[in-house]
Amino acid sequence: MRILRRQTASDAVRSRPISLAPLTVLELGPADLVACAAEAGYDGVGLRLIRATDEEPLRPTIGRTPMIRETRSRLDDTGLFVLDAEVLRLRQDTRVRDEFGAVLDTAAYLGARQVLVTGNDPDHSRLLDNLVELGEFAAQFGVLPNLEPMPWTEVRNLGEATSILRRCPVGTAGVLIDALHYDRALATPEDLRALPPDWIQYIQICDGLWPRPTSVDELRFQGRQARLFPGEGHIDLMGMLQALPGVPVSVEAPVQWRAPAGVRARAALRAARRVMGHADADHIALSA
Repeated sequence: MRILRRQTASDAVRSRPISLAPLTVLELGPADLVACAAEAGYDGVGLRLIRATDEEPLRPTIGRTPMIRETRSRLDDTGLFVLDAEVLRLRQDTRVRDEFGAVLDTAAYLGARQVLVTGNDPDHSRLLDNLVELGEFAAQFGVLPNLEPMPWTEVRNLGEATSILRRCPVGTAGVLIDALHYDRALATPEDLRALPPDWIQYIQICDGLWPRPTSVDELRFQGRQARLFPGEGHIDLMGMLQALPGVPVSVEAPVQWRAPAGVRARAALRAARRVMGHADADHIALSA
């Protein structure tokens, strides 16, 4: 007689891949990030091919550059996968095929199947057109764009992102839920449960300080430099995780702790596993 073993929380966490987001260890280039993630015990990585601000290092990350070939080699050596590439900004003057062809080709070469997209155009009709074009173009590379609402962009919250995505053809794009932005926009687990599950390809987790910031400048500062590791703040990560599909998790947690990148990466992974373990254990118990 075959004995069926009941799934445990540790089983659930092992079955859900965990990726190291570049913002967590932004001082590292892509090849070193892969090595750091592998040593820390992650399953995958996110890779920043286009810098998000002028203050970030300008690295040769587009095309088959020596840096990109080294990154591909380290991925092959470690067995890590690339969860996503970032960050593609849809602006007022964006020309999708001219601007993003080489980026998407590089992402595909590295094995990415997701790209992170921000909406930086106040005209949401034009942004929609560009997102649809990007989705159709990215499909040629086997890549899916994921629109991330952020309070300092022109797609500020989940409601605005949802309004855009509902007008996209099916399969054109997804939405990326970032725990910090989800919390700062006062979204709820019920809001998440209302989303079509196929919109959610992966999520980002961290934690945040309390009280919530009230200015855009402070929201931006905390988002880029002063998050907390999962479970160390006041965000309802349990409710968020239980309301979403069991997709891969990216740990995006830039913290104000001047420890080496490897130390921070390992601490972030331990914290993420604890939170995910509790969330999945509760979900399993409720489903039993």
